[in-house]
Amino acid sequence: MALPHAQPMDVINVAPLGDKLIDTFSTSLIKTEHMQLLHLVLPAHQDMPEHHVEQECVIHCLEGEVEVVTPGGTRRLLPGNLVLLPARQRHGLRARADFAVLVTLQLRAGDAGNAGGAGARTLKGAADKPVGP
Repeated sequence: MALPHAQPMDVINVAPLGDKLIDTFSTSLIKTEHMQLLHLVLPAHQDMPEHHVEQECVIHCLEGEVEVVTPGGTRRLLPGNLVLLPARQRHGLRARADFAVLVTLQLRAGDAGNAGGAGARTLKGAADKPVGP
């Protein structure tokens, strides 16, 4: 069973997951008409293929190491680093180590380029437990 999205004014914990990171699914934390926050998790040496979103987005590394690869170059993110991608910027992600990032998407009428996600926050094998302490 998936957990519902958080609501405006809810406190959302995005603290590092440590040993739980590898057992965590990528999920949508909150979605409003104008914004969506995604907790994206990938294991080391796994890539996310090149793609783009219609509006600007922010990728904020919470833990691990990830490279944001664009046609114009690569940006290496370590915990605490973030990068703002311009609207329609083609990009892919490379996991240099197990990583978790917080992705902030601007939405237009509730949908990121008419393909916005609608997930919930879950752990592998522990669907009834929220992620984080």
